[in-house]
Amino acid sequence: MLNPIKPKTGRLLISEPFMSDPNFKRSVVLITEHDEDGTVGYILNQAGNLILKDVVQDLWEADNLIYFGGPVAADTLHFIHRCYDKLQSGEPIGNGLYWGGNFETLKILINTNAIEENEIKFFMGYSGWGNGQLDQEIEDNAWMVSDISNPEIIFGNDDEQLWRDVIVNLGPKYAHVSNFPIDPSLN
Repeated sequence: MLNPIKPKTGRLLISEPFMSDPNFKRSVVLITEHDEDGTVGYILNQAGNLILKDVVQDLWEADNLIYFGGPVAADTLHFIHRCYDKLQSGEPIGNGLYWGGNFETLKILINTNAIEENEIKFFMGYSGWGNGQLDQEIEDNAWMVSDISNPEIIFGNDDEQLWRDVIVNLGPKYAHVSNFPIDPSLN
């Protein structure tokens, strides 16, 4: 499944359908940082069983789902948003998306209902690769790389469908992969 698109900030990593690492099985990862030191990103399609008000006590009505961002620093909270106009902070990722920002301002905005749930996504932990590690995994066909066709997909909550949609978006050469069963022995 050789993929000519290279990883960079603002692109998606799509796990191959039978990846054995349970942390990344059928995962779509948004790359938020990619440079000579390595790569950082967040798994977009692994909803956890916590909601924001369970983790941050003074966000009394925040019902945002918290996603598993990855196995690194799994006890840390992170967020991606598309509301820079309201938050006035965050690192640009591209496509009107931002990573992080002023958390105190964010809490005020959430508590005053100034931010919609579909403008922000929260993660426990993150995914990280050292220098050259991700390139090797891509060469080993563990990952495919894609541009974001529609930023709306970042904030969706249909985990399995997201993986399928981004595979299909890679084009006809890859579309058949979206129909592979989760367990190939059931085929």
